[in-house]
Amino acid sequence: MFGKKVWLVFVSVFLITGVLSLTGFSQEKTYTLRFNTVAGPNEPQTLAMKKFAEVVGDLSGGKIVVKVFHSGQLGDQKTGLLNVMRGSLEMTSDASAAWFAELCDYPEIGVLETPYVYRDLDHLYRVLTGPIGQKYWNTLAKKSNLRVLDIWYLGTRELNLTKRAGVVRKPEDLKGIKLRMPNTSFWLDVGRALGAEPTPLGFGEVYMALKTGTVEGQDNPLPTDYSAKFCEVTHYIVLTDHMIGYITPVINEKLWESMPEKYRVYIKKAIQVARFYQNERVLEQEATLLGKFVKDYGMEIIIPDKAAFMESAKKFYSQPRFNKIWGEGMYEKIQSSE
Repeated sequence: MFGKKVWLVFVSVFLITGVLSLTGFSQEKTYTLRFNTVAGPNEPQTLAMKKFAEVVGDLSGGKIVVKVFHSGQLGDQKTGLLNVMRGSLEMTSDASAAWFAELCDYPEIGVLETPYVYRDLDHLYRVLTGPIGQKYWNTLAKKSNLRVLDIWYLGTRELNLTKRAGVVRKPEDLKGIKLRMPNTSFWLDVGRALGAEPTPLGFGEVYMALKTGTVEGQDNPLPTDYSAKFCEVTHYIVLTDHMIGYITPVINEKLWESMPEKYRVYIKKAIQVARFYQNERVLEQEATLLGKFVKDYGMEIIIPDKAAFMESAKKFYSQPRFNKIWGEGMYEKIQSSE
């Protein structure tokens, strides 16, 4: 009889504890995160954001709801990033070191996104996810209220030129060519480092500018050239491999710090799943698009003197002003890091 009473007490305690646990879970705050990008609905970047939304929703039991907005629905690259800094938008994937240098009063970080600073994709990840990158990201969070969550491969940037520009094999061939660049001092320097005449222009204006001859070329990863249909209004792909493009999904730092630790773990896990989802699609596209450009669009693929472009960039970025901005020898230090 005594055993039966003990068992009833045990069951009662178990049930009460379970009810309280369920009540506690149900009372946990639900976070709704708006995640913005200028990428189109079918681009790897947008698809990866949707994968992140799916995974983090499952991990959190529906307590983290991510709403993806593509095609700049909540602002262009600059506006979206500024809104995350201010806290009027939760997340954007349209961010990278060049934008941080320009908008966050942090010019030193610009060295992380310069021509030929990384030897290959593996080297980029070792730098940006290792001690060097983490130091920059932590400083960025303090200065700008932006928390970098991960690094996603966007593709290797190549030159993409109109027939009017002609064949380009070395930096001297770019002299006088109006090469579209994002309207920041950093990106304009990239154009100069390659030997071109950089022309600032918003991404949404590039297609028509190429078609009308306002600019004679642009540089982007091959998947972007295809998704933005630049292949319809250009003739040459020049495989300079001058920059390994990446984006850094960011979240408002105050929001990030206010979240329960387990939610931050869920977000980190989900964002890594999305990274591999994105990277696989970009790498696959890069492997197949050159043939498609030739077959379907009649484009010409040019193998340039890559060493000459690397030397041009090295000479350009050896100017004293860059050592003053980035720190003495930082460009070379990152290039030679393991």
